[in-house]
Amino acid sequence: MTTSSSPALAEVSDLDRSARWPLAFLILASLGWLVFSGFTALLNTLQVLEPRLLADCEWFIYGRLQAIQESAFLYGWAVNAALAVGLWLLVRLGGAPLRAANWVAVGALFWNLGLTLGLGGIAAGHMTSFALFQLPDYIQPLMLAAFAAMAAPGVLAWTGRRERPTFASQWYVVAALFLFPWAFSVAQVMLLFAPVRGVLQPIIATWFGQNFLGLFLAPIAIAVLYYLLPKIKGQVLPAYDFAPYGFWALLLFASWTGGRHLIGGPVPAWLPTTAIAAASMLLFHHLILALNLRGLFAPGGSLALKFAAGGLAAYLLSGLSDAVFSMRGLSVITHFTYFEQAQSQLFLGAFSLSIFAAIYTLAPRLLGIVWPSVTLIRAHFLASFIGIPVLVLVLALAGWQQGVALADAEIPLRTIAANTRPWLQVAAAAQAVLLFGNLTFLVHFAGLLCFSRRGGASIAQFRQLQALEATAS
Repeated sequence: MTTSSSPALAEVSDLDRSARWPLAFLILASLGWLVFSGFTALLNTLQVLEPRLLADCEWFIYGRLQAIQESAFLYGWAVNAALAVGLWLLVRLGGAPLRAANWVAVGALFWNLGLTLGLGGIAAGHMTSFALFQLPDYIQPLMLAAFAAMAAPGVLAWTGRRERPTFASQWYVVAALFLFPWAFSVAQVMLLFAPVRGVLQPIIATWFGQNFLGLFLAPIAIAVLYYLLPKIKGQVLPAYDFAPYGFWALLLFASWTGGRHLIGGPVPAWLPTTAIAAASMLLFHHLILALNLRGLFAPGGSLALKFAAGGLAAYLLSGLSDAVFSMRGLSVITHFTYFEQAQSQLFLGAFSLSIFAAIYTLAPRLLGIVWPSVTLIRAHFLASFIGIPVLVLVLALAGWQQGVALADAEIPLRTIAANTRPWLQVAAAAQAVLLFGNLTFLVHFAGLLCFSRRGGASIAQFRQLQALEATAS
């Protein structure tokens, strides 16, 4: 930020105004779900440490609370935020106002209503048995229709763009908008409404989960990184000619990596082997990202760039971790332990940090007013960069210790649980730090909304944003 007496609306265009309130609602809803999922995650960890906690409350026993937390994070925070950011990027890069914005508002309303009903169904015991796909079957068609309503304006923004050259950010967002409903609908049919039998169910479930993470959440996060670096630093990305190869590598290999979770299971041997090979081949995609976006790691820059740099680092480490620890010699230790949770938290942390960077950049332009408090942004930054690394590290250490002990038949499970307890206590503290930071973010964004409602008179009290326009994607 720089101090200036010029009006804060100077960086706000008609493109932003066309999408203002639907996208603001999506962001507010996403942050609300983020805080809720953080609270339930902390409560879930405390239940592991103290099994009698809420043991008499049927609605919030460990298994149901874990499903509520996972669904609230993925379908509440992640999907809402990804759609808000993705639509804004398509509008900005396409150079045309958002068409059918009312469809975004209607879709967002029904998506969040469906999610609320679905979480209530999980609490009542109606969830499915598939990880990352635990919402009750009776609510999922509504959510698919709601997603289609929100994604349709994004497709219109792509097909009706005024700027004919396309950028990497657009490729990733458009791919995500098409691939998620495809995977979501296939999973609904094959797992819920015309279910396949036997061993095919875990195969389809892991396939959907990998598509959800690798072909919806990851592309949106990558699109943010490709957009923010040249916009904020005003420089052309190095080795940008290689960007299409990274894009197609993700699309070709990401879907195949889910089978690594089935190592040792009653599935054809070629499935895990293919997944291991695909995870290794996917490192080519990560290498391209590192070449294109290495400028994020340069010293200095705004807090938004630091969030983005953290997201990129976590994403690259996540890809390397998946490739290395999918190998059978290491997987035999880490499989079915807290280590897999650490890998999941590393990827989701990469996504969250990238989206934080995007929201801190787009919200002032969307609402026509800069963030009221730099202190609150710094507090959220510190909480995120303390909570996420600590949580990932302690879960990884706990999982490795757990895996080594499980391989020794002479060590009883009670001893293994006692040895991992200190790590989980630290993990609970890290989750509390993250919850504080995310709550700060929610309050700050709500304050931004309140200030924007006051009109132009209050805008002059805040500092002016930099003009962040550049010619690269």
